[in-house]
Amino acid sequence: MKKPVIAIDGYSSTGKSSISKIIAEKLGIVHLDTGALYRGITWFALQNCADDDGSINLQELFKSFQIIKLEFKKVEDELVLYLNHKNISKEIRSAEVSENVSLIAKQKEVRDFLLETQRSIARNGGVIMDGRDIGTVVLPDADFKFFLTASIDERTKRRYNELLAMGLESNEAQVKENLIARDKIDSEREIAPLKQAEDAILIDNTKMTKSQTIDAILLQITKINTFY
Repeated sequence: MKKPVIAIDGYSSTGKSSISKIIAEKLGIVHLDTGALYRGITWFALQNCADDDGSINLQELFKSFQIIKLEFKKVEDELVLYLNHKNISKEIRSAEVSENVSLIAKQKEVRDFLLETQRSIARNGGVIMDGRDIGTVVLPDADFKFFLTASIDERTKRRYNELLAMGLESNEAQVKENLIARDKIDSEREIAPLKQAEDAILIDNTKMTKSQTIDAILLQITKINTFY
């Protein structure tokens, strides 16, 4: 029996990726962190397509698509993002990438470049994808759709602690400012804006632990015995 396709969308630092990864392990399916793909493109742009003032030259980036190869490789039971055969899993979590990824993600050329990659992975089923437009654009026919949200203060605390745990220097006020700015850009962009799909289940995990959020999602999936 074909395993389900699950879409999880939501705001930054609601735990989408880590939660999706655990759910994938529990259900025996593949987890694809689509946000990592956009961060990978952003990191490439910062390294190779920056003007003298440090801003990203979008036209130069678009011309570079033919030399960009993004792929996930399994390393110790974890899918790790590689760019042109280089492990960039730590680099894409830097503050510089976080500050620029919304600019990159709202470009139609970038979204078109990554769209077919994401859809092709889901065609055979057995995948969970998280992002901002998975249930609305990338996988509109997903078997299950969820939308995660949490308060800005809670998300700031989570993101700040995540950066510290990775050994990356950070300022909590700056983290909050970045999240607010990113929310605005992601929600108001013309191409594939961040929004809840009409048939998605809303989960506000401000006062929920990661385990509680996972249990809430699994409850919705497993109570329908089509797959499990």
